Amino acid sequence: MPSLSPATSIPARRTAPALVAGAAVLALALAGCGGATAGSSSTASGDGAPVANGAAQISVSVEKVDGEDQCVPDFSAAPAGPVTFTVANKDASGVSEVELLSDKRILGERENIIPGLGAVSFTVTLAGGEYQLYCPGATAETQPFTVTGEAANAAAGGVTSLLAEGTAGYAKYVSGQVDSLVLAAAALQKAVDSGDVQASQEAYAAARPFFERIEPVAESFPDLDPALDLRVADVEPGTKWTGFHPLEKDLFEAKAITADSKALAAGIVANVATLKTLTGELESSDAYKPEELANGASGLLEEVQSSKITGEEEAYSRLDLVDFAANIEGSQQAFEYLKPALEEIDPGLTKQISAQFETVNAALASYQDPAALGGWKAYTDELKASDGAKLTALIQALQAPLAKISEKVATA
Repeated sequence: MPSLSPATSIPARRTAPALVAGAAVLALALAGCGGATAGSSSTASGDGAPVANGAAQISVSVEKVDGEDQCVPDFSAAPAGPVTFTVANKDASGVSEVELLSDKRILGERENIIPGLGAVSFTVTLAGGEYQLYCPGATAETQPFTVTGEAANAAAGGVTSLLAEGTAGYAKYVSGQVDSLVLAAAALQKAVDSGDVQASQEAYAAARPFFERIEPVAESFPDLDPALDLRVADVEPGTKWTGFHPLEKDLFEAKAITADSKALAAGIVANVATLKTLTGELESSDAYKPEELANGASGLLEEVQSSKITGEEEAYSRLDLVDFAANIEGSQQAFEYLKPALEEIDPGLTKQISAQFETVNAALASYQDPAALGGWKAYTDELKASDGAKLTALIQALQAPLAKISEKVATA
């Protein structure tokens, strides 16, 4: 749901691997759009970007320039305060993600930016300083982005107070989920150490929702998220595969527990403990920002479309619907914490999003199965073929209005 503050960050993706993440959330800089090169169809201007709707507006074109994939922003600087990045992929098949980074922290991002699809956006509130635009896969993956001046202090009371209450409440929600994840990870390790494959499968299914509900927060810690949740296709050559998914492979494909399986379970417990420490620091420092919650809510829906509906996430256990439902729940929680303020800012849009969440949840209910592992039907190839397109359409109808709220809360 995707930044939190000059020292905070928002959902980072699993390339190195979404909601809010870290005391350095704001610092979560866009790390990687390749810069324009000679011959580019457009060149970033060093002048400050224009302000509209209360936010500086940056357009990033992902396109081929002289046969090379590039990210081309129309401005390389903006005034301090809310900044909206609108990204469209014209024809660059090698780039599907754009991030804003600060000292390697992801402040905001959009993934699954496919050629031919409509433009997508994210909004972050930035203090003066140097950031980076990051586009993995571009010929030049990073380029500097400068923010000038200092953001104005928001007036106290009214919508500002409602937003502050919302971010504080969401921080407690995240901490509660992490506390539950700590217990679930310990139960998973105990089951694995016992050598009981069935008990370990059940413990794996029980642990996954706690992580998936707050995935954007975890993703804002670029080293921690890959250590916990990287899929095999995303593992860099020469890098050890750790976390939930190699253990999933042992438990559901090999159906065997080895010394390596036990080491994987122990590693999950250790990394979840680190996540608890980091999210606790976020909560105690009031690092979460309203636009980070909004970006994270939208980012969780992107996660559903990119890896849950395709069946890539839980390739061995087929528990994708468990993750799918958890992502939706996490997205809705971020929205609900912002909702009191959003009802003041844009009641019509708020009503539309609430209704669409009801539609999605009602549709999902048909896939529940108390007798199945994790309480949801297995996401078999047959189910994916018959229902994948329907589920995609449902999520897209929700994400379209939800994507509009980050700019609204950032400029309120």
